Amino acid sequence: MLSPYDELPIHQTPHPVSIVSNTDPSFDDGYYFGVFSPEAKVFVFQGMRINPNTDVVGGYVGINRDGKQRTVRFSRTWRELSKTEIGPYSIEVIEPFREIRLKLDENDSGISFDLRWYGSSPAFEEAHHWAVNRGRPTTDQTRYSQSGEPRGWIQIDGDRWDVEPGAWYASRDHSWGLYHERAPMAPHPKWLPPRNPGGIPRALRFWTIFGAGELSGFYGFHEDAKGRQVKMNDTFGTPFEGQLTIGWDDEVIDLVGGTRELEFVPGTRLLARATITLEDSEGGKWVQEIDPVSPPWVANTMGYDAGSWRDGGSLRTYHGPGVSLEWDEFDFSKQPFDHELYDGTVRKDLIGREYLSVITTTAPDGRSWTGAGQTELFLDGPYEPYGFTS
Repeated sequence: MLSPYDELPIHQTPHPVSIVSNTDPSFDDGYYFGVFSPEAKVFVFQGMRINPNTDVVGGYVGINRDGKQRTVRFSRTWRELSKTEIGPYSIEVIEPFREIRLKLDENDSGISFDLRWYGSSPAFEEAHHWAVNRGRPTTDQTRYSQSGEPRGWIQIDGDRWDVEPGAWYASRDHSWGLYHERAPMAPHPKWLPPRNPGGIPRALRFWTIFGAGELSGFYGFHEDAKGRQVKMNDTFGTPFEGQLTIGWDDEVIDLVGGTRELEFVPGTRLLARATITLEDSEGGKWVQEIDPVSPPWVANTMGYDAGSWRDGGSLRTYHGPGVSLEWDEFDFSKQPFDHELYDGTVRKDLIGREYLSVITTTAPDGRSWTGAGQTELFLDGPYEPYGFTS
């Protein structure tokens, strides 16, 4: 089946672009965008993923307002209209890496917007994501991340924000390939030998995209239960990587290492603040002070997991003919909390992993910038540096 993309000289196989070389239902391709303001304590998260092997495209838009979170989810079959739009929601690339239009027309959720997402620095291609279980690849994925500046407007239930750079900031990533397996599209474990991924498991993921006027950047690091940054057999297993940019590319600072000092809300794994020291390729030290301004938003409502849709399915599953649309709202202002998914699964002591923060960066020569960013903090299982043993 031909699609508009087949007009371009971009083919990687002898087949139309709509046919991918890997038949695994976990193969997908899609976007994530964040638009946020620390002053308003508002974080808009959104995205779309295409699953060619199930012929499904799914999307989501959520607004977290200081812990109160409303999310609308969309789905339809993909090849009926091979365009990045699902009902009222659309993503339009105006100029690759430079300008993208994000639009949500009026719908039952009460959320709508019309935004332009402008890249503030070149996209950073992360190290290839690779993980295996018993020799079979379970993650085989390319991802790039990019800082940006937004412009436009956002509305929910009549409350409206005019979005301008300086008060509002933006983040994004784009990834494609085998993402890690998620029920209900993953093989049922009862029919398989016990999992045996081998290698070193990950305990911490600290991933940040930020902007501060002329300065912007991305970095991420991953540590095992002992706090070591080592290569891991994990969906996110790169020890450290990152880059800072002044202007679009006036001054590019390659980062080669980083250390962290984290503070947590007493009795929880909620991040209270962080000091990150980043080392550049010439040995210079860049220090970031990260101060969260609101409870972290919760990814469970995006639709990725089984039970996150009301029918018990997910972003990857079929929800019926035409465009399917549903929405929900939760108060996540007090964390941790217990959260029941639509398939009856209860997530105990859940906390959000996506922080909206004010970020101040100090360069080795004393220059300083203050802006905002998104920090993704995964802290799973035991983690010795801060005494987490369970």
